[in-house]
Amino acid sequence: MSLFIDMDEVIADTYYAHIEIYNNEFQENLTLEDCWGNEVWKAVPEGRQASVRNHANTIGFFRDLKPIKDSQPVLKELSQKYELYIASAAMQFPNSLLEKSEWLDEYFPFIDWKKRILCGDKHILKGDILIDDRSYNLEHFDGRSLLFTSGHNIHSNGFERVNTWLEVADKLL
Repeated sequence: MSLFIDMDEVIADTYYAHIEIYNNEFQENLTLEDCWGNEVWKAVPEGRQASVRNHANTIGFFRDLKPIKDSQPVLKELSQKYELYIASAAMQFPNSLLEKSEWLDEYFPFIDWKKRILCGDKHILKGDILIDDRSYNLEHFDGRSLLFTSGHNIHSNGFERVNTWLEVADKLL
């Protein structure tokens, strides 16, 4: 069976990275709870929203992300049971292509470069399972769709939800 895994906010913690960068830049104390239910940029004053939206265009942003808790050991196990692919809409941020590849080399070296799909539109994916934090990526997927919980999607419904990588392991291993 084929299994597609998104990167940002699924195995790479972009949500918290935005908060951390914002706090450093503006000497603030924005928390996850302050942003809950929104994109991080929507939780800051209007005059600072452009700065947050620009984080992903900054060289180094994707390279410096932390892995989501338990994603590494669970993906290692999943890769032994499934034909596992990383599928990330990386074309939106062209600087991210190299950074995402290097990040995967460091944190998920067991996922060969041939199993990395850095694309623009995930609607091209055809397979058995897709794990993503964006419902619009899951809507047109023909297989089983798992919505990985992130701060921005806590109010999204209509998909089988997984909150942690340990829950993914319970469902798929």
